[in-house]
Amino acid sequence: MSERTRLHELADLGQSPWLDNLRREWLTGGELATWVERGIRGLTSNPSIFEKAISAGTAYDEQFGDLIAGGASVVDAYWELVAADIRGALEVLRPVHAATEGVDGYVSVEVAPELARDSAGTEAAARRLHEELDAPNLYVKIPGTAEGLAPIQTMIAEGRSINVTLIFSLERYVEVMEAYLAGLEAAEGDLSRISSVASFFISRVDTEVDRRLTEIGTPEALALRGKAAVAQGQVAYQRFLETFSGPRWEALAARGARVQRPLWASTSTKDPSYPDTLYVDELIGPDTVNTMPDATVEAFLDHGTVARTVDADPDEAQRTLDRLAEVGVDLADVARVLEDQGVAAFETSFDQLIDALEDKAAALRGAD
Repeated sequence: MSERTRLHELADLGQSPWLDNLRREWLTGGELATWVERGIRGLTSNPSIFEKAISAGTAYDEQFGDLIAGGASVVDAYWELVAADIRGALEVLRPVHAATEGVDGYVSVEVAPELARDSAGTEAAARRLHEELDAPNLYVKIPGTAEGLAPIQTMIAEGRSINVTLIFSLERYVEVMEAYLAGLEAAEGDLSRISSVASFFISRVDTEVDRRLTEIGTPEALALRGKAAVAQGQVAYQRFLETFSGPRWEALAARGARVQRPLWASTSTKDPSYPDTLYVDELIGPDTVNTMPDATVEAFLDHGTVARTVDADPDEAQRTLDRLAEVGVDLADVARVLEDQGVAAFETSFDQLIDALEDKAAALRGAD
């Protein structure tokens, strides 16, 4: 029996701690399995994570060289590298999926970032990833852009589990939950095999809001620094509770439907003056997920505070959002800026990695 950690205590309160990172060495060296023993119950990846993993070191070189020698294009080779990592992680997390009866044990892989504004392309890519990787504990990540809503609904209706990513506003979060419910209503038969999380981004909200508060510069504005992200997350949790209750939800639950859990993403603190476990400590509660970079997991294991906090004072959380509006912070505009930045950051990571792999492929061909 492995030693109980703060991660296990989080699970006792209904929150699933997931790891927001993946690299080949964690699979070959057994480190991911160790994370699971310590209490990790799922894993998320994104284009930036794979850019860092594949660019660093030589862990992917042998497979990449074989693929290029076999005639694969650089882009196709990239997706094969990703698929190999995801398959390995799916295998490691599969026992968690079984032990939790499908609540946890998921591994997330994202559609290509250039599809964020392309509904038809997103739908086709998500379906293809599900069919190629074909595992009950796979989440395909679809950005929660306006263009992502229809593909999310379609995938859920087809019985495919989805992680909706890049959610920055309460308004978009409500639309994402509606897409999930409508998808479930269109799905046939037993709904218990369909799962979804809605990834609400946290720390980036404070980064952008704090920048605006500093520009405003009044004492009232400056007093709100570092408060927007947690408050918005806590209000989002209230929207979740409202949505997954009442007659409409009860009819779906009777068919085996699972709630679409809010997943707190981007939970490493960007401002070094804030506690490094801020975005974990303040968002703990039932039916939630927190996906953390490994450094944040280590910090929480060392000195995090385990207590139910996500719904400790929802009225105060709403008052914080109201005060932000009063001092001149437009959270809808903040969300628009952050969504554009998030999409662009993933596109940049993907493009940089493909450029680096093109150079590596050219070197390999020149060595032949």
